[in-house]
Amino acid sequence: MISFGKKISALRKDLKMSQTDLAKMLNTSVSVISRYERDEMTPSIEAAKKLAALLNTTVGYLLGETEEADLFKDKKMLQRLQDIMNLPEKERESLLTTVDHFIKASKISMI
Repeated sequence: MISFGKKISALRKDLKMSQTDLAKMLNTSVSVISRYERDEMTPSIEAAKKLAALLNTTVGYLLGETEEADLFKDKKMLQRLQDIMNLPEKERESLLTTVDHFIKASKISMI
């Protein structure tokens, strides 16, 4: 698994952003960004949220909860998940069971 600091560094570079640019946007010093990237310092929760937003990713990705940098960036998918969560429990369980079966079948057919 890639470390928090390595993820910040890679995302920053993908955006063609310097440490100085990121430091200015985060309202901090270049040395703080450098220490984050070397995993010598961990940002506060608020700073991690700002970093995620500035780097077009999620806090979950930075923290290692997911290896997908943009998993929760798809607004249509998030709306679908919200709609599913708002269904009555019985209908939600039926729909999720159907989706699970569909995903399993799709994975098998890919082999």
